[in-house]
Amino acid sequence: MHIDMPIHELETYMGKNPKPSDHEQYWGRGLAELDELPLQYELVPADFQSNIADCYHLYFTGVGGARVHCKYVKPKNVMQNGPGLVIFHGYSGSSGEWMDKISFAAEGITVLAMDCRGQGGLSEDNLQVQGPTIRGHIIRGLEDADPDRLYYRNVFLDTVQTARILMSMAHIDPNRVGSYGYSQGGALATVCAALEPRIKELVAVYPFLSDYKRVWENMDISNSAYEEISYYFRVCDPNHLREKDIFEKLGYIDIQHLADRIKANTLWVTALKDNVCPPSTQYAAYNKIKAKKEILLFHEFGHEHLYGLADKAFQIFRSL
Repeated sequence: MHIDMPIHELETYMGKNPKPSDHEQYWGRGLAELDELPLQYELVPADFQSNIADCYHLYFTGVGGARVHCKYVKPKNVMQNGPGLVIFHGYSGSSGEWMDKISFAAEGITVLAMDCRGQGGLSEDNLQVQGPTIRGHIIRGLEDADPDRLYYRNVFLDTVQTARILMSMAHIDPNRVGSYGYSQGGALATVCAALEPRIKELVAVYPFLSDYKRVWENMDISNSAYEEISYYFRVCDPNHLREKDIFEKLGYIDIQHLADRIKANTLWVTALKDNVCPPSTQYAAYNKIKAKKEILLFHEFGHEHLYGLADKAFQIFRSL
């Protein structure tokens, strides 16, 4: 049973949200802006203590001058030229508990877990834009004429800066770094691997932020993570006079249009009864990945805990 498309259709589905004609230039410009920022950061010792790792709050200044927070967990018995892992969280959440990073540190993996701007963690969102936010961040900046004002442009670039900071540390081999996340975190892990080609291993679990038009036209958007698009049209464009332009602008922050840049070995995880981030939107990105890849299907599951997956991901990153 499926809620979206049969598997044989998912395997050939290539998405329907438009890709802006200047998409490559858009992200080239963003990366060039990021290149101008120093890889400086501040470390503040955390109250949390461990016999396995040293734990810190790490802060850096991202594009636009925002102060971005990460949890930094460094093994006490750190190896030189060792592995690292960047972790990204779900929508409206935070970088989470220290405990879920300790298992990686026990294997000698240094972890840097980023808080998204203005969500549940400690990173600030200093973006000043026209128009409403209403229910979330997808639509933040849509009313501005300049697509550089989109909220997720800055967050996508923060993922790259997070990875670069980890890769710059003296004890880290920059070619032994993985990227990991669920839902919004799965999308950000994907973007990180797409925009930072040195990422070696990617595990993306039911990723968000993909194929917006598919969700809008074919799914029950009011019950999905994309519901704010519906609120946006109701408030800002009730007659859909700007529908074409809106979906084209969303194309800048659609992960399917970045997926072909990924060079990392990729494990993509999709739950076939996911009505929060529908499987077709995930396949739209997965089918564009040209690197070595594998998709792992959870047939009877939705957007929820997936049994055995954390252990599998752990083994993948342990191999770093």
